[in-house]
Amino acid sequence: MDKRERTLAVLLAAGSGKRMESKTKKQYMLIGGKPVIYYSLKTFQESFIDEIVLVVSPKDVEFCRKEIVEKYGFDKVRRIVEGGKERYHSVAAGLNSASDFDYVFIHDGARPMVSAEILERTLAAVREWGACVAGVPVKDTIKIADEEGMIAATPNRNFMWSVQTPQVFSYPLIKEAYAGLLEKEKELLDAGVAVTDDAMVVETLTGRPVKLVEGSYKNIKITTPEDIQTAEIFLKNSERKSL
Repeated sequence: MDKRERTLAVLLAAGSGKRMESKTKKQYMLIGGKPVIYYSLKTFQESFIDEIVLVVSPKDVEFCRKEIVEKYGFDKVRRIVEGGKERYHSVAAGLNSASDFDYVFIHDGARPMVSAEILERTLAAVREWGACVAGVPVKDTIKIADEEGMIAATPNRNFMWSVQTPQVFSYPLIKEAYAGLLEKEKELLDAGVAVTDDAMVVETLTGRPVKLVEGSYKNIKITTPEDIQTAEIFLKNSERKSL
């Protein structure tokens, strides 16, 4: 009998959220009476995902354990680990805390509107391609600026995507990529390479192509106060549809 595939979610919630202009970190701000991070955890909890690793700031470990995981009964969260200085350090910490999985879903806890449909689409894509990211085609014209803030180029909008999370990979591939990143971290930083997402880690360290998969324009990242208001509207609309 073939071994059943096992799926892991690494949920990132270690950011400080400086642009939110609030003493409360954005992942713990309330939407509909519950913390932002509650909603993405709920989606993963109710999905096919087998286990969740929650990556948080060192000082938030016990808070998250008591006020998020235990309070809302997220029993798929098997580990709460401390994040690092940069996002990629936090991802590496999450990956290194687990083993024996087939696929890993890496998701920003500040994206509360991730849906079961997005998880299903990315699962299908990672099975075929081994590496994929959720995203949406851009609606605006994009301009490339030079150092003086002048327009240097206008890329073809038909090929431009706004990348989201989850970003999903075969477990061996993403482990290999992050091991290589940490090994060459200083070399990459000295060369001015800024690692901004997991797809870039895979592309840069393994040369493996990454498939773009349809996400949702509702799958926004909470970054500024206006995003909280937008997410509340999306939440109210989804609640009305479920009635």
